[in-house]
Amino acid sequence: MNKLVLFLLIVSLSGVSGSMASSYSTSEFPKATETACNETEIQCVASSQDATLATANCSAFVQTKIVNITSDCKVYPAYTAAPVEEGNYPAIVLIHSFKGFEPGYQTMVDRIAEDGFVVVAPFWQTYSDSPSDAEVEALIRSSIAYLETRDDVDSERLGLTGFCAGGRYTMLFLPQIKEFESGVAWYGFPYTGGSELQPIRPASLIDQLDAPMLIIHGTRDQYSNITDIYKYAGKLDSADKYFELKVYQGERHSFMITENGELAESFVAQDAYEEMITFFDRTLGNSSL
Repeated sequence: MNKLVLFLLIVSLSGVSGSMASSYSTSEFPKATETACNETEIQCVASSQDATLATANCSAFVQTKIVNITSDCKVYPAYTAAPVEEGNYPAIVLIHSFKGFEPGYQTMVDRIAEDGFVVVAPFWQTYSDSPSDAEVEALIRSSIAYLETRDDVDSERLGLTGFCAGGRYTMLFLPQIKEFESGVAWYGFPYTGGSELQPIRPASLIDQLDAPMLIIHGTRDQYSNITDIYKYAGKLDSADKYFELKVYQGERHSFMITENGELAESFVAQDAYEEMITFFDRTLGNSSL
């Protein structure tokens, strides 16, 4: 009887472990480690040391890997993809949603690389589900520093894109980080802020915005009301800031990622993806294709 109970306990624990693992990408990501800064160090910067990651869905034209990016003395994994063919490509920092780096984002990063861009997607929730804006800004700046170490990146042609919380970060940091030449904000939150962790509302930084921005949103977004997006667009227009707005009737929040975390393949999702790529092609001068 005791052996039977022990056996059932082991099977139960194995099932819990399997269900936990299934909530992440099937790829084996290296564990992030927090590092202590030497007392004489002024700043921790991005490290170009990386670990190779083999992905089943990667085409013969794209190389992918996990890199470690050090920011504020903490090490963050980041998924990267780049064209295999040698060249000097524009690059994009991609900020995933509040739900984490779901498999659909990995597929999207690979697809963007197939379209002629080097992409880095830092795992900004490595240490906290809700880090401060200051932590995320530091990580994005360190991601830029990493891109600048790569021989295949033209550091004068950098773009920023983000989804959900990442859309807010795009609206928030595109005006502040001048290395970015353009940005694409997916279903973002222009009026979220005013808290200790998120002190600034993106809409308050419109006067600082110099780079063109594409805003992609759905009319039925249940978390970021479309009326706020129209209001934000009106303020951008009044300030004479260049932007493009693509609105999809009937689409809800996070329409690019399915409920099971995969990249959506609907007509709207494919059209929206092409809108992003076309915008980056134009604003970053991508002539690699």
